Amino acid sequence: MRQSKASLLRQRLRADGPVLVAGAHNGISAVIAERAGFDALWASGFEISASFAVPDANILTMADNVAVAKAIDNASSLPVIADCDNGYGNAINVIRTVEEYEKAGVAAICMEDNIFPKRCSFYAGVKRELESVEEFAGKIRAGKDAQRDPDFMIIARTEALIAGWGMEEALKRARAYADAGADMCLIHSKSKTPDEVLAFAKAWDRPTPLVCVPTIYKDTTADELAAAGFKVVIYANHGMRAAIKAMREALGAIKKERKAAAAEPWIVKLDEVYDLVGVDRMTKQEKEFLPGGGRQVRAVVLAAGSGKALGAAARDLPKAMLDLKGKTVLERQVAALNAVGVKDIAVVRGYQAAKFNVPNIKYYENPDYETTGEMASLARAAGEMKGMTLVLYGDLLFDRGVVEKALQSEADLTVVVDRTFQESREQLTERPRLDLVELSEVPSSGPRALASDAPLVVARIGHALEPTRAHAEFVGMLVVTERGARLLMDSWARVTERYAGKPFHEASNVERASLTDVLQQLIDEGTAVHAVETFKGWMEIDTFEDYQRAWAAVR
Repeated sequence: MRQSKASLLRQRLRADGPVLVAGAHNGISAVIAERAGFDALWASGFEISASFAVPDANILTMADNVAVAKAIDNASSLPVIADCDNGYGNAINVIRTVEEYEKAGVAAICMEDNIFPKRCSFYAGVKRELESVEEFAGKIRAGKDAQRDPDFMIIARTEALIAGWGMEEALKRARAYADAGADMCLIHSKSKTPDEVLAFAKAWDRPTPLVCVPTIYKDTTADELAAAGFKVVIYANHGMRAAIKAMREALGAIKKERKAAAAEPWIVKLDEVYDLVGVDRMTKQEKEFLPGGGRQVRAVVLAAGSGKALGAAARDLPKAMLDLKGKTVLERQVAALNAVGVKDIAVVRGYQAAKFNVPNIKYYENPDYETTGEMASLARAAGEMKGMTLVLYGDLLFDRGVVEKALQSEADLTVVVDRTFQESREQLTERPRLDLVELSEVPSSGPRALASDAPLVVARIGHALEPTRAHAEFVGMLVVTERGARLLMDSWARVTERYAGKPFHEASNVERASLTDVLQQLIDEGTAVHAVETFKGWMEIDTFEDYQRAWAAVR
């Protein structure tokens, strides 16, 4: 049976040194406090009220506060001490308070002897009255009688010093509360020095542990307070106050400068937020428990090249960022990939990199795009090729069915090829640098032929292939398994070392090598490269005429 958090808190109280407790007002503040190394969390009435933009004056109900305390408890492995003001009423109300907080998983509650409705200890000029000793002691007895977990604790807090009723009254009240069964006693002070609380601790004559909240006597260390006799030290509202300052500065800077970048000095990276809220954990759980309808697939888009060949239509844009009736080529690629469940997309950019603005994409840079080829770009994003990965060109438009067919392959290396080349050979061979594919076995052809579901093996691939020997055209889409990615990148590492500065297959030098160059190298080395065939369903934008056809074709 898992140890309760109330038991964890009691265990920590038995250990040496002070128990350091941080204020929290929601789940993320709880996670931050835990990572900072605190021993427990304080579900702060001050912070929770402030998070609702209301005074700390019993304006929020017990139900409001329990809900937040539960969220804090769920977000962290630390025990939670809940600030319950005055117990939300008399002894009968306290019974319900204890029951609800116990059910929420809270390890302890703290009640103060302010009358209902309470007022924050530090509010100046407000009416402040305390309950009678007998009334508050009765609330403690009622709460202890209501608890079910023997380790659950009730902290009794006296506001006698805050109300100006003096040290003797504070000691009298705290002693009565300890005698009534309180597990700990909290003495509160708004003095700027620790003298009051230190004097209280020196005069304390009960075995009940003491708690303090050094908000005002802020220069006193936890070790100094522990040496004086305090076992628990609560830093009650510093997280909220830090957040307010950062939000004010960040939002004020944005308003003044009218750009998001103005907030950078006061904000964390989005990845830090993802880490705090457990995005990695969610991703692992999705992989383990959700019916994914297939393998998890990533995509890498090679989009480092320019659109200069398209002339004025490109307007100094990368081809991937060309507009096609209100959407860029890249946006259309992302939509088609998302439609088949491919959500993890990376883009390698180079020419006019700053003009890539599609969200929810990882970007990699190839600053040497003018002197390198597709393989050099792919190497920049090699770390993305975990599991099955779809590699595609940045000037490619395609139907989702093309991707669905490609992802059916079980092979380590699979290229997508278009068999309509055989019907349109004369028209297509006029195009420069057409990537053609020769297959090891001639597939079935002729009218009303079906696309093959059997694995096709590539014999040759590249633009120097004699068109009369070619069976298909390479679409510009490659699917690799994790092993296939290793084969591809290991081959690239070998040839870049061996052919540095020298011609390599169809490239003038190895640095300018294309995907097809390295795929042919793998074939020559005896590694199988397979093909899946499609009939139409794709377009590339390599010339201005291509751009015109694409504009006419898309919706």
